[in-house]
Amino acid sequence: MTTLAYDESQTLRDARSRYFEANAFGDDGGYAAKWAKLQLGPVPFAIPNSAARVRALRFHDLHHVVTGYATDVVGEAEIGAWEIGSGCAGSVAAWILNLYAMVLGLLFGAPGAVWRA
Repeated sequence: MTTLAYDESQTLRDARSRYFEANAFGDDGGYAAKWAKLQLGPVPFAIPNSAARVRALRFHDLHHVVTGYATDVVGEAEIGAWEIGSGCAGSVAAWILNLYAMVLGLLFGAPGAVWRA
């Protein structure tokens, strides 16, 4: 996924809607789904879309809009590092998901990008 550019006149809500559309996340970003469908390279898998995950994801999606980080493995590792740096607002789910994303970024050859984020 390429990085999206947003018009400064857009509201954050409109920019998030554009982000959802560009990533085929559906109108609500998948918040109401029972399972979150993810893909690591060619390997698809699903995780439960728990209430804690959805709470963390609502901020996570806005952070993608604000930072411009992509939704590929490197972009998720970058946003994970960025969110870890912010303290994850006390969300255990965010800590777990972000640490996992950072490790994947380190394993897939993006340690510099993770460090900069």
